[in-house]
Amino acid sequence: MKLLFLHGWKSVVGGVKPTYLQQQGHEIFNPKLDDEDFAKAVTVAQQVFDLQRPDVVVGSSRGGAVAMNISSEGVPLVLLCPAWKKYGHVQRIKSASLLLHSRHDEVIPYADSEELLVNSHLPPDAMIEVGTDHRLVDDNSLAVMLWACEHIASLNFTPWSAEPRPSLDYQGEGSYVCDSCGESIVIPLDLTAGPQQHYVEDCPVCCHANVIHVSVDETGDVEVWGQSEVDRN
Repeated sequence: MKLLFLHGWKSVVGGVKPTYLQQQGHEIFNPKLDDEDFAKAVTVAQQVFDLQRPDVVVGSSRGGAVAMNISSEGVPLVLLCPAWKKYGHVQRIKSASLLLHSRHDEVIPYADSEELLVNSHLPPDAMIEVGTDHRLVDDNSLAVMLWACEHIASLNFTPWSAEPRPSLDYQGEGSYVCDSCGESIVIPLDLTAGPQQHYVEDCPVCCHANVIHVSVDETGDVEVWGQSEVDRN
């Protein structure tokens, strides 16, 4: 199995956790992430993800926040004490995610992961309480991390979700407000064209040209908005 392991702040490449996963026979991609520039760290992680196409993304602490902020499509996430409240802008995770966190974590509060589950509409079962501190390098934590990676990548894992979310074969309707006349315009959506779409369409009420933007985020939520073609130019 191919795993992309994203390390935490001031952690080294080839640390205890990625080395453990490698020793269990998995192929590990463990890039060095910039410790000071979060945007650069996300860029590097995205480049490795796009090149290697891993089966699972594992993110530890700050690396967990990096994992949440890359475009990982349908690839599941295993997040270890993710520092999502300190870094990045993403506040929800996909249903194909597992969290590991110690209630005794002295760096990232256990409550942060509980809040992340609530934000993501995931049940308590999506988080495993393990370990005695933030590092999660004791034997039991390492074994649980391995199990989480192998389980979430298996055909037996069914992503949990408290609410239905559109997939990229979703076809339905969305709406935008015309910049010119202020009317709300209902349009058909076809997400098979991709998660990020931009095209020009004339308003059926006033014939004003609008650039229509369609965006699907990491949690599957669809956002549609219009922008005057004149303003864009």
